[in-house]
Amino acid sequence: MTGGDVLQLDPQTSHHAVRVLRLDPGTRLELFNGDGLRHEARLLDGDPKGASVQVLGSRDAGTESPLSIRLAQALPSGDKMDWVIEKAVELGVIAIQPLFSARSLLRLDAARAAKRLAHWQRIVVAASMQSGRDRLAQVLEPRDFNGWLADSGDGRSDDDRIQRLVLSPHEGKRLDSLDAGHREVWLLVGPEGGFDATELAAAKAHGWSALQLGPRVLRTETAGLAAIAALQARWGDLA
Repeated sequence: MTGGDVLQLDPQTSHHAVRVLRLDPGTRLELFNGDGLRHEARLLDGDPKGASVQVLGSRDAGTESPLSIRLAQALPSGDKMDWVIEKAVELGVIAIQPLFSARSLLRLDAARAAKRLAHWQRIVVAASMQSGRDRLAQVLEPRDFNGWLADSGDGRSDDDRIQRLVLSPHEGKRLDSLDAGHREVWLLVGPEGGFDATELAAAKAHGWSALQLGPRVLRTETAGLAAIAALQARWGDLA
């Protein structure tokens, strides 16, 4: 978007602006399209199905963390993944990789996986709008754990700035022992019951380091979020 552009809002956004918020033509508002910028605009008309706006200017609101965190989350049961994605976006992750692991209770065929992915992407947009975040986190297509791990490469040969951590409640490094020089973290979280011994060994063989958060065992929908918040508090924008 550039200053002077005239755009038409989608029907859902138009309805929200005109019918729910009852904005009048001429009202100034802020737009975002996931590119990392915040765009100031003016509402031109009151069409609830396709309102037009004129872009006045753009700025960087500085809502992204200096610490890049990617979350690989083994799918939990029910709709817990919705919660994980919403809160992970609020906490500043840049990408989320859903995984099917040996102990994952949720299984999806291709059609259901596509619908669930579209649903998760809508959650990302809503969470970004609610939290004032201007860059959309990426939600990737659900993958089988073993295939994804093989494709992700050998973490030991990665750039030294990247740290790969797999959460383990009974072993591993503690947060205060991690290298503060890393600016990118990949976080791997198991399902209910955790990764099995074979999966954990495979992750370690691919260069992932075990991370233990504390003396208590956290649920899968809690563990990743707690780790993200702790990492952001030490080296990210919550510091």
